[in-house]
Parts: sequence; structure tokens; C-alpha cells
Amino acid sequence: MTDLHAKLRRRFHQACADYGLLQDGDHVLIGLSGGKDSLALTELLGQRSKIYKPRFQVTALHVRVKERAYQSDMSYLESFCREAGVPLLVRDVEIGEAPEDARHASSNPCFLCAWYRRKTLFNVAQEIGCNKIAFGHHRDDVLETMLMNLIFQGAYATMPPILPMDKMPLSVIRPLCLIDEADLTAYAAMRGYARQPKLCPFEHVSSRAKVKALLAQIKALNPEASDSMFAALSNIKTDYLPKG
Repeated sequence: MTDLHAKLRRRFHQACADYGLLQDGDHVLIGLSGGKDSLALTELLGQRSKIYKPRFQVTALHVRVKERAYQSDMSYLESFCREAGVPLLVRDVEIGEAPEDARHASSNPCFLCAWYRRKTLFNVAQEIGCNKIAFGHHRDDVLETMLMNLIFQGAYATMPPILPMDKMPLSVIRPLCLIDEADLTAYAAMRGYARQPKLCPFEHVSSRAKVKALLAQIKALNPEASDSMFAALSNIKTDYLPKG
């Protein structure tokens, strides 16, 4: 085991322990996009599922949205999941009429694509008896979401490590939330993860891409910024708020 692999495993296990992400009897559905983050998540959860305690099942789901021009190497995903010991399901979906609460964003291709992919994940999770859905969001994703909410929504909020759903017996978990993207990028290169043959055409033009660049500037200003910002998520000083 390399030092980098050990570091990823340590932070993965720490997140699972600190936030109570995995319990005996869980059936976890992984949202496997085919990118480095979801591949690492599949590998780590596959390894963890073979440890005696807690005992849980893992299944991966790859969702293909027909109207979006990205492509995944299905033979690679199948062999990857087989090596990880994780069953793989594949679903094809089409984007229809936007739901009532999403029509204001119907011109945003990223919003609609994500909405339909998530809807499929939640539907399949309930079909096969999963009680948790795992996403490959890392620490940079958490911080970028915090910045996006601050800048665009006027809210101090982000993606929690575990989020129970109100209307269905499911929880969303993020076991990579303590891992930096740079470490995942280095690990993907070390392991030789295959890149998707054709990436999403909107990948580098979204608001998140711009905030990712902003976070990189903040890190250049202070190399310890990620630690400080992540700690601030659980350390809000209410006495800094305006009075009255």
C-alpha cells in the first residue's frame, strides 16, 4: 500500500466513523459517473464492504442521459466494478418536460441533467432495496458549494456528509468529504484510472467551474485555506452577525 493510498483510506474511514455513514445492514447505491471521484469511491467502498464490521452491501449505478454528449467506456466500468467486487447497474434516461419546481432552470443544461440523474438514482435505490446513496463529493466540492451559496444565494450552507431524505427512507452519504481533490487526482493517475472518452461539453463553462477557479486563488493566497474554511463550517460565530 502506498502512502497516498493509505492517506485516502485513512480519511475515508475517518469520515465514515466521524459522521456515522455506514451501519450494519446498509445497502449502499453508488452514483458511478465514471470520473475519478466516483471510481475512487467505488474502490474504497468495495474494499470496506469486505471488512466484517459493519456488514453492508454495495451496488453501483451508472446513469446515461441520452441528450447529453458525454460518453463512458462501459467495458472499462464493468471490469473496474468486477475487480472492486461491486455489482454494476446501468440505466438510460431521457430528459422530458422539466418538473414544476425546476422550470425556472430549464435553460440550464447542468441543472436538468443532474436532476434526472438524481431522480434515477433515487428510483433505482428504492427498487433494489437500498437505504443509502453514496456520492463522490470530495472536500473541494464541499467548499465550492459553500462559496456558491454565499455568492449566489446569500446563505452559509453546503453539502453535509450525511443527509436523511424527508419523503423517502433514504440517506445521501459523502464518504470522500475529508479528501482533497488534488489527492484524488494523484491517486487516479497512480492507479491508471481511464478517463471518459468524451467529457460533458458544459464541464468548464458552469458557475461551479468559475468557483473552482476562485477556490484555487484562495488556496494560492493561503495554503491552509481549505482547513480553515472546512473548520468554519462547524464553527459559526454568531456574534459576528449584524445586530438588530
